[in-house]
Amino acid sequence: MATGIDLKTYDLLIDGKHVPAASGETFDTVSPTDNKPIGRVAKAGVEDVNRAVAAARKAFDNGHWRYMTPLERSKRIRRAAEIIRERVDELAEIETRNCGKIIIESRGDVLNSANCLEYYANLTGQIWGETIPMNGPLLDYTTREPYGVCAQIIPWNFPMLMAAWKLGPALATGNTIVLKPASATPITALLLGDICQEAGIPDGVVNVLTGPGATIGAALAEHPDVDKVAFTGETETGKDIIRRSAGTIKKVSLELGGKSPNIVFPDTDIDEAVNGSLFAIFTNAGQRCTARTRLFLHESIHDEFMDQLVKKAGQIRIGDPLEESTQMGPVISQAQCQRILSFVEKARTEGADLRLGGVKVDEAALRDGNFVQPTIFDQVQNDMTIAQQEVFGPVLSVIPFSTDEEVVRMANDSIYGLAATIWTNDIKRAHRLARDIRAGNISINFPTVNPPEAPFGGFKQSGIGRELSKHAIDLYTQVKNVVINLDDKKFDWYGAWPTDK
Repeated sequence: MATGIDLKTYDLLIDGKHVPAASGETFDTVSPTDNKPIGRVAKAGVEDVNRAVAAARKAFDNGHWRYMTPLERSKRIRRAAEIIRERVDELAEIETRNCGKIIIESRGDVLNSANCLEYYANLTGQIWGETIPMNGPLLDYTTREPYGVCAQIIPWNFPMLMAAWKLGPALATGNTIVLKPASATPITALLLGDICQEAGIPDGVVNVLTGPGATIGAALAEHPDVDKVAFTGETETGKDIIRRSAGTIKKVSLELGGKSPNIVFPDTDIDEAVNGSLFAIFTNAGQRCTARTRLFLHESIHDEFMDQLVKKAGQIRIGDPLEESTQMGPVISQAQCQRILSFVEKARTEGADLRLGGVKVDEAALRDGNFVQPTIFDQVQNDMTIAQQEVFGPVLSVIPFSTDEEVVRMANDSIYGLAATIWTNDIKRAHRLARDIRAGNISINFPTVNPPEAPFGGFKQSGIGRELSKHAIDLYTQVKNVVINLDDKKFDWYGAWPTDK
């Protein structure tokens, strides 16, 4: 398989300049398709964190960005979106080579990144405060102001899109940013930083650091000059960020793991539910925090549904993700591949019925890559490891149920609460379950969708705060209250003390 991009070095972006790591160290980023290098990337350390944070602080304090008129900020963010659209094919190819998702998905991610930035460009002039009625001659009002320097740590499964989700509201509200992409997928985040520069966003407003999360992420979370941390990734890492941020009482927003239920009732269209269920688990090779990994299937339609599900899943075309005909690509790394297979083995030992897959793809053309077959377990118990822990791969657990009450109880029996899907033609049942399931994102008779206009986030250990929509503005602004006395009458509290009269 072709690895495509020249093996060149990608430097850090600090204060509008491409610079090597202070240590001079680099690391190779590889393609999951064949585990061959596609680029050499600067390996940042604590000294580079300090340089990037200082640049972001300077850019915030000088006011060139935060005091820029909303219209001018909007123009620059919108221009960044336009550049992304102009380069969609190039960026999508790089994304696919770096993270392994199929090209049609990468193309969609790139276009959705542009849509997200454009959405927030339209909101720059809608960040409003309030006026508050007061007694007497006092006028009270609030303003929303940017936090300042924001550290944004993004995952490897949606490298460019997650960067746009975080950059959009932060830029619209006048913050400055140190962006830290995942070590496995750093290239498009670096290119997005360049695009921001090209769009006219001032030096130091967007800085990009590449390197190990254990070093850079920890340093950003602890840094006294970072005002806010936004993180998307594993729940345990999110907990660590909270602990490290506590020393300086930073604002923290987290988008973490999920073990999302997909509930199918017998009154639904079975063909549609089968197709939706496949999409909900096997897109991006199952590497999505919102993947509907637990399929709760009503016992009355179990056999018919399973026959269709297993047959169609077995027909998914696995291959080179750059080929337009490919329907599923590799998982991100050899380590992740082995982790997924260890979950498969654990499920088998715990008594789940393996109906499909469960092994690495062994075709000669794919043998060097990290390809895992679509995997379906039936007769899973909700307390099994495979049903409780996040696998982050193309593995589906099917759990039979008989009553509404039973399925709600099992759906909620998880430390996570990110998303859920309900398949039913009973409108009352749909709304009852949407009310009773403790998850932040519910879809009914449709697998999943995350437009920039709608809020995204989870309950329980799936995170803190809501990304996307106007709600994300709250994540990047703090409220200031101002009160002014409009009366010309002199105020002398101590001179008019009651006991002196």
